[in-house]
Amino acid sequence: MSRVLFLGKKSFCSVGLSLLLFCVTAADAAGLPNFSELFKQASPAVVNISTLSKPQGRQQIYGPGGEELPEIFRRYFGIPLPENDGGRVRPMSLGSGFIISKDGYILTNNHVVDGADKIIVRLYDRSELPAKVIGADKRSDLALLKIESDRPLPVVKLADTQNVEPGQWVAAIGSPFNFEYSITKGIVSALNRSLPSDSYVPFIQTDVPINPGNSGGPLLNMEGEVIGINSQIFTRSGGFMGLSFAIPVEHVSWAVEQLKEKGYVTRGWLGVAIQDVDRDLAESFGLKKPMGALISALVPGGPADKAKLLPGDIITRFNQKVIDSSGVLPMSVGVETPGEKATVEYIRDGKRVTVDVVVGQLPDEGSVADRGGPGSIDDKNPLGVKVALLDDNYRGKLRLDQDVEGLVVIGVHRGAGRSIGLRQGDVITDLNNRRMTSVADFNKVVAKLPKGRSIAMRVIRGGNTGYITFRLPE
Repeated sequence: MSRVLFLGKKSFCSVGLSLLLFCVTAADAAGLPNFSELFKQASPAVVNISTLSKPQGRQQIYGPGGEELPEIFRRYFGIPLPENDGGRVRPMSLGSGFIISKDGYILTNNHVVDGADKIIVRLYDRSELPAKVIGADKRSDLALLKIESDRPLPVVKLADTQNVEPGQWVAAIGSPFNFEYSITKGIVSALNRSLPSDSYVPFIQTDVPINPGNSGGPLLNMEGEVIGINSQIFTRSGGFMGLSFAIPVEHVSWAVEQLKEKGYVTRGWLGVAIQDVDRDLAESFGLKKPMGALISALVPGGPADKAKLLPGDIITRFNQKVIDSSGVLPMSVGVETPGEKATVEYIRDGKRVTVDVVVGQLPDEGSVADRGGPGSIDDKNPLGVKVALLDDNYRGKLRLDQDVEGLVVIGVHRGAGRSIGLRQGDVITDLNNRRMTSVADFNKVVAKLPKGRSIAMRVIRGGNTGYITFRLPE
């Protein structure tokens, strides 16, 4: 009897443990999102995009499946495309897109269709239609296409990106490596990412697996709404490495209206060159913490110049947008209408100042000219550099504009000058927040430089202007 009870107790424990494991597994499964309904809802509006191009000397380079590759890999890797008998390359799958209106407007990346002679769009039912480019914007990598169909087309709904938060589930649908209608999932990793090559786009960063062929496809929330266009990946191999970037739909919506109306996008412009404020720069400018966008150069006659902003000013707010890092400023200015007034808050000499600026229009191509007398050569100074006043002779040799002022470095000796990386031909325009207009002023400022704290120096080298920081030993 006891044996039977023992076995019964053992069986009861085994059953109880199994039930417990089943309950835990079921609970875990219930807590994970199911993407099947999202895919059914959104995938009919996702398209595959192919192009035809005439061979021009050097053929464009593609990956093994004919998909587009990141720029660096298009330059150095890939397989050249064969030509057919008609002297044209065969159509290749370059990327993805999605339909935003029943009459056939499609959004994709500009790099997917750039340079194409003919664009072919494949729909969910595998029918193919020719498309034309209505408008394109290289700066944000957007292109608006149009196809003509004899029936209303399925569309996706554009979401409100104000509700996007890091940590939320998202999914992508596209044609990675030419595998059409693939869905991948992940979470939003960060918002408002600024990339060096695309300073006018506040990217959404995700860990959704994105690969060549996903470009131009939608990034979707759990309601099946588009929150962004998958555009770029960070990679060392050409494939996914956990860092994907999408153009937020809020930026897309703003650009689409202009692309429809005039075929291109105009952006607001301040006419400044900026850099981030790191800890050392913050200390040298008397800030409690790194913040804002430091003006390193101004375009003469530009909006910021007309508003009396100066190199060394730190912009902390543009209209109602807090500029907590330099990357936020171009995005905030870019969406403003040229000719409109904007309020700029900046820090100068430790004081907060507010000024109204009439926003200009971002030029197609522009160079930042820097504002800056006959000169004499001074001997070595405590910094360990020999300097001369920047005159017309030096300006000519260094190819600088006539209005640039400062001191040219003509010798670097042992000491702080060499350790901070100064070179012959560098032009020092500001030192320790003081404008350099003569060798005598330079020597006076150098003699009083503080020890043991960060000091800022504004330098022009090779036509580029920026601030560097250094410390003198105590």
